[in-house]
Amino acid sequence: MSTTTLPILLPGYAIPKSISTPHLDWKPRRYLSEPQPPPQDEGKLLEQELANARQMIDGKIIKKTRPRRTVDYNGGMGRWALLRKLRPNPNYVPNLRPAPPFIIDLLPPKAYPENPSTSLCTKFVHTSTNKIRCPVNVVTWTPEARRVLTGSTSGEFTLWNGLTFNFETILQAHDSAICAMTFTHSGAYLASADKTGIIKYFEPNMNNLTAWQGSSSREAIRGLSFSPDDRRFATASDDSSIRIWSFAERRVESVLSGHGWDVKCVEWHPTKGLLVSGSKDNQIKFWDPRTGTVLSTLHQHKNTIQALSWSPNGNMVASASRDQTVRVFDIRAMKEFRVLKGHKKEVCSVTWHPVHPLLVSGGSEGAILHWDLSTPDDNSFTQAVSAPRATLSQAHDSNVWSVAFHPFGHLLASASNDHTTRFWSRERPGDATSVFSGGGEKPPEIVDMQGQEEEEDAMVPGFGAGGGGGNAAWWGKEEDGGAGGGPSDIGPRRGGGYPDHAEEDFIPGFGGGPPADSRPRQNGYSSMAHDSYENSEKDEFGRDRDLNSGGGHGHSDDWGRGGGGGGGYNRGARFGPSRRGRY
Repeated sequence: MSTTTLPILLPGYAIPKSISTPHLDWKPRRYLSEPQPPPQDEGKLLEQELANARQMIDGKIIKKTRPRRTVDYNGGMGRWALLRKLRPNPNYVPNLRPAPPFIIDLLPPKAYPENPSTSLCTKFVHTSTNKIRCPVNVVTWTPEARRVLTGSTSGEFTLWNGLTFNFETILQAHDSAICAMTFTHSGAYLASADKTGIIKYFEPNMNNLTAWQGSSSREAIRGLSFSPDDRRFATASDDSSIRIWSFAERRVESVLSGHGWDVKCVEWHPTKGLLVSGSKDNQIKFWDPRTGTVLSTLHQHKNTIQALSWSPNGNMVASASRDQTVRVFDIRAMKEFRVLKGHKKEVCSVTWHPVHPLLVSGGSEGAILHWDLSTPDDNSFTQAVSAPRATLSQAHDSNVWSVAFHPFGHLLASASNDHTTRFWSRERPGDATSVFSGGGEKPPEIVDMQGQEEEEDAMVPGFGAGGGGGNAAWWGKEEDGGAGGGPSDIGPRRGGGYPDHAEEDFIPGFGGGPPADSRPRQNGYSSMAHDSYENSEKDEFGRDRDLNSGGGHGHSDDWGRGGGGGGGYNRGARFGPSRRGRY
């Protein structure tokens, strides 16, 4: 058998050739030295040393300089916008792995329509406090969602930054406690009401347009909500009536009478001509605003209705009551959809998540509870009573009067009777206590923070450093040690003072009780006994204090609805300033 070579089919220039010249290693000739730090200004160094020496002479501890904590949504929104153009199919979302490097892949809640656990705002971020402390009754996000506006019992509007949560401006808007405020759906105006029944209009720049008396006998207006077209708004008053006002003309179009006691909250349907109201007579009534007639009445609650909130799609309404329950009603069948039990005391506020079927409620024991109403299987339709999906048992030291979600759903703001406004964000991937693990339930754990430096301010509520003295209210260091929210606690009217940002303020869960490693934790937060709340909420005769509140907020989203119902809020203690009420 003869051996023949195979024919070469490639052209000559395509055949590799051996390199005749030896290989040469490239050697750098420039930038051979290591990078050097920039030169320092001798003058600034000397000035810093002198400042440090002065501080040590004064006996002050030199604080470490830290950047202000922020929750910036721009990165996630930019990634999601880019992903929507480059994704292979409309339902594609990158896999979110439980590791810290994947934090940058965390997208806005709207990117996870089937995963409500990405919207549980249980991670403490910041506490914002006015310099003159007083209970905060209402909290809402501004229309562009870059700032947070709060209304307090001193009648002041305080504007906080929505990214870094620091103070921006303050305005003496009312002469008495602010009970309700809400922006129009267009964002062009703000309407607010106070304890004496005064209604005021403001522009977004806080310019006051007009004011007038909106209730009979100067009764408090507890709720205020705009119609979908912003031409009218409804107010709920302690004179047992609901009034529908023409926004442009400032006149009463109709008075809805049917409740037997104080009306604590009212909410206009996001897209329809339908009103829902809650009263101290334990009833929830649905009204036709055109005719002023009652369409239906619900009697499920056993105590005062403190807050109402429409779901973003308008099919359900949630109610918070002093009977310690939150109930969800489906208006399509006019039946009770779910009973949510988990609060240890009365429920003061409730709001819906703008994207997912989640509810957040605040109670008078200071807890904030997240409820998941998604129904993954058929068995959940028969489940009448639901347990909370995530619990912040020590979110505040007193009543949580108002809660409001950022329109993106990644942040939650809460206002409380303990004089603070607090911000909560979603957990991060890789966090041992993250709600992303365990189906959204945070595992119990024991956290030892005793080795932390005393001046550290990046601590989270519930992670206490052992030792300390008692469970006294943390704001008592500047007041008479009490937690009263009465007019006597507010102090002199604010002049040119500015709020501090409470970065060194005590956070609930620190101090008091046994060392941190000997106390059990639930859901990653401190399980401090509720006895302090039980004792502080009783009057001298052993009766429960009548802390009336309300809340509710709707946000626009893609649930198929046009706009969010404004927040109707109800505030106040009925038995005077001696009680631990709002005023």
